[in-house]
Amino acid sequence: MPEAIWISFAFGLGLLMKAVGLPPLVGYLAAGFVLSGLAANPSIGISAEPTSVLAHIAHLGVLLMLFTVGLKLKLKSVISPEVIGGSLLHFAITCLVFTPGLYLLLDISWYIAFLLAVALSFSSTVLAAKVLENKRELRAFHGRVSIGILIMQDLIALLVMSLAAGQSPSQWALIVFGLPLLRPLLFKLLDASGHDELLVLLGMLLALVIGGMGFEAVGLSSELGALIFGAILANHPRSQELAKSLWSVKEVFLVGFFLQIGIGGLPDANAIIFAVVAALVLPLKGILFFFLMLLFRLRARSGFLTSLALTNYSEFGLIVASIALPEWLVPLAITVALSFLISAPLNRIAHPLYERLSHRLVRFESHQRHPDELPVSLGDTRVLVMGMGRTGTAAYDWLKTSEARLMALDSDLPKVARHQAKGRNVVYADAEDNTFWEALHMPSLEAVVLAMSDIEAKLIAARMLRKLGFTGYIVAHTMYADEAERIREAGADDAYLTMSETGVALASHLLDRVPAAPALASGRSS
Repeated sequence: MPEAIWISFAFGLGLLMKAVGLPPLVGYLAAGFVLSGLAANPSIGISAEPTSVLAHIAHLGVLLMLFTVGLKLKLKSVISPEVIGGSLLHFAITCLVFTPGLYLLLDISWYIAFLLAVALSFSSTVLAAKVLENKRELRAFHGRVSIGILIMQDLIALLVMSLAAGQSPSQWALIVFGLPLLRPLLFKLLDASGHDELLVLLGMLLALVIGGMGFEAVGLSSELGALIFGAILANHPRSQELAKSLWSVKEVFLVGFFLQIGIGGLPDANAIIFAVVAALVLPLKGILFFFLMLLFRLRARSGFLTSLALTNYSEFGLIVASIALPEWLVPLAITVALSFLISAPLNRIAHPLYERLSHRLVRFESHQRHPDELPVSLGDTRVLVMGMGRTGTAAYDWLKTSEARLMALDSDLPKVARHQAKGRNVVYADAEDNTFWEALHMPSLEAVVLAMSDIEAKLIAARMLRKLGFTGYIVAHTMYADEAERIREAGADDAYLTMSETGVALASHLLDRVPAAPALASGRSS
């Protein structure tokens, strides 16, 4: 049974790659090549020929990936000069440089050289997102810029795929322009789907059936359909919950995509030489990103961390190649895997690496700073609330009744805007971003409430406040006793258990409202 062999090899080599700190998809590609080699030897008796089942699974993985990209397609995440300008300039310069180089070196047509340059211009969404998430830097300024550029690259890739496919839409394709009218209905379906398997099924229905098959039926790209239906839901409050619920399903199906590439054929000498040469020019990709970020007034540190996260080749390039350049799929797969071998270890030491190079890099900084990297001053603020979720908002509103000069910080820009619209003194800042702490001024601060949902953010905030010389009162909440102890060790004066404090608050309401409260109180005291 070939499926059992595929799963076994994919798991084994994927686990091995993860153990050495590399993305598992490198293992999936390797598993495909190993299976292809074993199948080429009849004496071993292993059949690993690609089948229609594997091809179908691979296609479903691509559609789900594009659907989840669409779910993140909020205009605010890409409408900024450094994201739009940086991504488009990088794409244009890369194609202008790579296209003639590939044409001359490989003796291929200008069209193929251009498409290869396009495929090599993209950076890996999978690798960059995982690296930033592991370092808790997705919401840091350089993390947001990196993800924004990756989304722009995904849109460019989709446009190239649609043009390369050369499909002629039918007259029914005009229905697509009316899809935004379905947003209220789709929002109601998302609300009604709950939090379990119905939510996953709704995502698969929209991505694979209505978006995928529906767009194919009217002569449009199924990939375009999956992306559009994801984008329609992007502004729903539960869009990220839907994306998370589909994450594992998407990842499993994408395993089929990478397996299919490997099983399709072993790399020859020319493929390996192509990958090695592409790896040698990979630093140029990062250098170009760095200077483009400085062009848009980012600090050297933010530009360096952004460019390092994007210094790799993309699995999206393989998706483009699967449609436009199938004969180049194996060389590009080796190229992507090799770039991961280089990029993943470098990103793990990104901060120490910058410290060693900073004296050389800061000389390239602009004297003008990006608005998001200007120093943050708390002015005469005496009490600071960090994190404006339900707990932080409740603490802020309660403290607002006192005479204390109050300010709150949050790392979610839309949430900050909502609080500001309600009259709360809330500004954007991310406790996990070292840039924020380096620029922070707090001359009058006396107390801090740590109400962020993430334990790492609380630990970082407590440590950095003490490191900056803050001697006032720091209080936090958490769900677990061991986390409370870690927060105290990081520098907080007190860390209370959320559920315990909720019980105390409920009991206090009971004593205030129930007629028998005096008896209950005296019984409690006895």
